[in-house]
Amino acid sequence: MALSEDQKSQILHGQASALYNAGHFQAAIGKYDRVIADDERDVHAWIHRGYALCELEDYDAALDSFQQAVHLEPKNPLAWHGRGIVQAKLSDYTAALDSFDRTIALNDSDLKAWYNRGNALIRLNRHQEALDSFNVMIQHHPENYRAWYNRAIALAAIRRYHDALSSLDTAVSIKSDCYYAWTYRGVMLNKLQRFTDALDSFERSLKYRLPNPNAWYGKASTYALQGKARDAAQFLRQAVMVSPHVYRVMVQTDPNFSDIIHHPEIQAILEHTSHAEQNASGSLEYQEYSTRTRDNGSNASIDF
Repeated sequence: MALSEDQKSQILHGQASALYNAGHFQAAIGKYDRVIADDERDVHAWIHRGYALCELEDYDAALDSFQQAVHLEPKNPLAWHGRGIVQAKLSDYTAALDSFDRTIALNDSDLKAWYNRGNALIRLNRHQEALDSFNVMIQHHPENYRAWYNRAIALAAIRRYHDALSSLDTAVSIKSDCYYAWTYRGVMLNKLQRFTDALDSFERSLKYRLPNPNAWYGKASTYALQGKARDAAQFLRQAVMVSPHVYRVMVQTDPNFSDIIHHPEIQAILEHTSHAEQNASGSLEYQEYSTRTRDNGSNASIDF
């Protein structure tokens, strides 16, 4: 007996879902394309096709899928949320924030949307609002260490360093091997001039990840703040060995190094700076690395 169109659609959806869950995203997209070819108004297919394309980092195509879903069903929170995720991946944080706000308006219990809203607000330097978003998530999901970590970023950006440190303490109590939280904790301790504790925090980060240039750079910063140029040079050199085009440029504009920047051992590290490295400060890679170790309110480990 021939299958009905509904039965065919259900089978294709089931196959696509299984492929997606197995990580076979391109194959899943092929199944969703077949569903859409038969019924271009299938919102579910457009939405999950968008998420599969996002997994493949084909963000323009993913955005088109979510736009189709939103057009067909304007009150579908999953479509708006996917749209926001893709817009954030494309660095269109204003549009992403609007999408996350629409998601929450339709489903205010979507904690992932609150979390992503907070991340978008951090990127827009709206740190108090970001803090409010992370607080909503933490209220309902207090064991989410990423929310505590990103909450610390928002707090640091408004110079609430003690509160940021407390938030990071919670993050590492939940996930003790969260190396980037230990690194950022060290940055906060440097801000509070608790240099021995800062060094310990960077060491904890190094325990959980090697190579770990951000932690090495953090240790160099701790020694630089104390005027210990030789010790600072030792760890700066390790960071530079991993990413010379990032850290050689970063150190030249980092106020933590201002008192020792002209020390011969620091200058010996910097003297090999190439023209390409001098231009690295405008690159996305430089911005992402530098914000991990300096509390200007954004951080490369922010995820959507």
